[in-house]
Amino acid sequence: MKKFIIEDDFWEIFPNSKIGIVTCYDIDNSIKNKDRYENMISNSEKEVSKHLQNEEFSSNEVIKVWRDAFKKFKTKKGARSSIEALLKRVSSGKNLGTINPLVDIYNSISLRYALPCGGEDIDTFVGDIKLTKAVGDESFITLGTDKSEPPYEGEIVYKDDDGAICRCWNWRESVRTMLTEDTKNAFLCIELVDEKRVEAFENALKDLSNLVQENLGGTCSISILDINNKELLIK
Repeated sequence: MKKFIIEDDFWEIFPNSKIGIVTCYDIDNSIKNKDRYENMISNSEKEVSKHLQNEEFSSNEVIKVWRDAFKKFKTKKGARSSIEALLKRVSSGKNLGTINPLVDIYNSISLRYALPCGGEDIDTFVGDIKLTKAVGDESFITLGTDKSEPPYEGEIVYKDDDGAICRCWNWRESVRTMLTEDTKNAFLCIELVDEKRVEAFENALKDLSNLVQENLGGTCSISILDINNKELLIK
């Protein structure tokens, strides 16, 4: 059994955060109906404007809370939260397009609720998974390159025994653990730093779990980790 562990050095910076995990087992992530996922994303893109009421993009609360969070740890220059990247792309008139069902599903949830969502293939994890401060020597190869770019010392990362899984908390992920059409078991997460949005966070988790089961089969379970509940067993 593997564990997902959120270490104390994370909680020292973000004591009020919540990390929601949807673990999915025995799913079928092969694409059956591309139109379904294109429509799913398109419908979520139409909801983006409700989260961006302020004309100045960075002044919208769903953007500001994550920019403030990223100021609390060492980050790569220009790194932004995944939700900022999605909202900026869609608000500038660019459609997301489809990648694979799991990614399309979590992107649609991310846009609908304006919360960072991500996912990894459980079967690629080496040892326990941790959300923690990087040592600075972790291997990390992202999409579009074959060169390792380790995180900075003190950078918030997801990592396992083989290296970093996601840099700058939710900015950029490793190709080693990314979701593919062959993924059978998935680790999906939604991250919350804004304490005023707990209800939206919980609803997003439920919708994410339901959409995966409705479209991809298998079984899903939801767990919420916080400073009083720092570990989760993964099959």
